[in-house]
Amino acid sequence: MVLDKLSDSLTGVIKKITRAPFIDEKLVKEVVRDIQRSLLVSDVNVRLVMDLSKRIEERALQQKAIAGLTKKEHVIKVVYEELISLLGEKQDYHLPTKTRVMLIGIQGSGKTTTSVKLAKFFSKKGLRPFIIAADTYRPAAYDQLLQLAEKANVKVYGEPEGKDPVKIVESGLEKAAHADAVILDTAGRHKSEEELFREMKELAQRFRPDEKLLVIDSNLGQSAGKQAAAFHKAIGLTGVVLTKLDGSAKGGGALSAVAETGTKIRFVGLGEGIDDLEIFDPERFVSRILGLGDLRGLMERAQEHVDEEKVRDILKGDLTLDALRDQIKAIRNMGPLGNILKMIPGFSMMSMPEGATEMTEEKMDRFLYIIDSMSRKERADPKILNAHRINRIARGSGTSREEVKELLNYHRTMKKALKGFKKGRFKGPLAKMMRGMR
Repeated sequence: MVLDKLSDSLTGVIKKITRAPFIDEKLVKEVVRDIQRSLLVSDVNVRLVMDLSKRIEERALQQKAIAGLTKKEHVIKVVYEELISLLGEKQDYHLPTKTRVMLIGIQGSGKTTTSVKLAKFFSKKGLRPFIIAADTYRPAAYDQLLQLAEKANVKVYGEPEGKDPVKIVESGLEKAAHADAVILDTAGRHKSEEELFREMKELAQRFRPDEKLLVIDSNLGQSAGKQAAAFHKAIGLTGVVLTKLDGSAKGGGALSAVAETGTKIRFVGLGEGIDDLEIFDPERFVSRILGLGDLRGLMERAQEHVDEEKVRDILKGDLTLDALRDQIKAIRNMGPLGNILKMIPGFSMMSMPEGATEMTEEKMDRFLYIIDSMSRKERADPKILNAHRINRIARGSGTSREEVKELLNYHRTMKKALKGFKKGRFKGPLAKMMRGMR
């Protein structure tokens, strides 16, 4: 993923600090240059980057470290805090019991997909979502929405042949009388910008939304800020949803540009799946891209998909084959293992064998078949798996000897990595530095 490049380069900055024998002006300037390069490649505005660089250098060299932090930890803390300031203030998003959300944006920004992702988000929180399809301009807009919504088990109202979006909204609200969260998907294509703004105002007047969210493609980079400012001036936004952030080389530019306008970034889209929508939290976002983890985010995902005690056992390094089976099942719901490991403090800083965190859905299914074909004794102690047992398991699971061995190698690799984490391979500066940020 393109966003990984920004994360990798900034994680490299943290590694440089932690591995340095001491902190001096030369090292701080090197760190600042590395950060400048990373942010500029991600399309962050040059002025913002230079201002940020100046603050980091001044604070790192002149500000006194708080009690209990070493010089290294102080510099990491400064980098962390200044990157957060670049992305705007932390928002306190309180899940409503009843809400109406209007999605606005130009064609191609990802409104329709976002409407379903948002409905899924509300559904996971215990609310009953309902989507009104009011895009009367784009051909097959209703069909696309209906297809996506069926996968998420979300109700949709629309009029494929309808030409009056206001009437569609009026009828849709009647159908959505028992819903907790009503989401309005609007058009993004008009002959002129004035016509688009006029329709959005008319729809807002009839729909009476609690939230007016502008959906923006992260690939716009710095231009995202101009778009947010224009829509906010014309319509009055309550927030922004940045889509395609996982695959955008300009994601950093889009985030910082929108934050600079003072418009809150409510959600970010981090993948193509209907579950790949998150509330945007600058602190957690920066923590992840610096390799410092996001345990709170990990536990939130775990609570949705797996037993919390099982996750804690895995984090302790107690990765039996039974636990691995639970983990594989959870991965299919929680997202790629690589993304999950990045939420564990220090894991992205550790060297992992190439491919250790990448499994296709098909391979995960085959691994599950293999584990299910083992006896309880074999799952508890895979060391007893000799050639005869491996052949039996391969036949019983409809796989091959090589695939059984691949699973066992994967299990050993993950168990070794988790044990390294448990033994404190990531102790020291970052542990104390994280405490200093609270």
